[in-house]
Amino acid sequence: MTDDWCGWREATRTALYGEDGFYRRPEGPAGHFRTSVHASGLFASAVARLLTRTALELGTDTVDLVDVGAGRGELLTGVLAALRAVPDAPSVRAYAVELAPRPPALDPDIEWSHALPPRVHGLLFANEWLDNVPLDVAEADGDGVPRYVLVRRSDGAERLGDPVTGADAEWLERWWPPARPGERAEIGRPRDEAWARAVEAVAGGLAVAVDYAHVRGARPPFGTLTGFRAGREVPPVPDGSCDVTAHVALDACAAATAGTGDGAELLDQRTALRELGVSGERPPLARASADPAGYVRALASAGEAAELTARGGLGDFGWLRQRIRPAP
Repeated sequence: MTDDWCGWREATRTALYGEDGFYRRPEGPAGHFRTSVHASGLFASAVARLLTRTALELGTDTVDLVDVGAGRGELLTGVLAALRAVPDAPSVRAYAVELAPRPPALDPDIEWSHALPPRVHGLLFANEWLDNVPLDVAEADGDGVPRYVLVRRSDGAERLGDPVTGADAEWLERWWPPARPGERAEIGRPRDEAWARAVEAVAGGLAVAVDYAHVRGARPPFGTLTGFRAGREVPPVPDGSCDVTAHVALDACAAATAGTGDGAELLDQRTALRELGVSGERPPLARASADPAGYVRALASAGEAAELTARGGLGDFGWLRQRIRPAP
């Protein structure tokens, strides 16, 4: 690690995915923050239902499930467990796409890979993946000119670099133009490209990205770049000691696959999970006397569902859904 100044994209790539990067640590993401996958098994059950619907739409009883940014395989493990409890569930070819090494106790039915499978027939699911695709940060200088923000790897100190030009400047102009001196923007072009590559791998079925998100017209004027470590938000120092993340311009990602399949659909997690049967409604109180144990289980499930769909929390996450019809 050196104290050389560089752009945030380069610094983040090394800090997260380099040889000693944050995401190569043995504890995995679950050791530092809690995603929907870790919050409740109801999330994996909802993805299992979505996979089953996708298989029905494709008219097949054998379907692919690809988890992009798979962590330590928690989502795939939960989905497979949910499907094994369902009669006549589709047969699943499960793929975990992750740079970290394969966990030693992972279900042998899960294939572990550093790259996407070439042709996916089924469901490609990316939960909190795009927010960790490294990107550059821009800030408007005193004249209102967007410039790259340079960062010192050792302590996260920043300074302004060259003006933003080329494809990055075009992206800013379309999706997130800093309006006044001092305003910042995170240049989401690498995420658009990453999402387009993921969708391109789907020969038929559904691609879904779930993430912290914002859309044009509601961009935060000073950006969202931050760090996480051991369950706490911390300054984003790109030295490998913490996660470095920023919310996703999910509308820009959707536009990157315009003309693909049936078009992209944006919605929040609250709506998406309710469509899949996850509701935070409490069970009727009368059940407490008729079936006390069942009432307690239903109450616990309702509490977990409420967390997954809560306003101001996980329920506000964005879902980007892209359907791809198989070629005739």
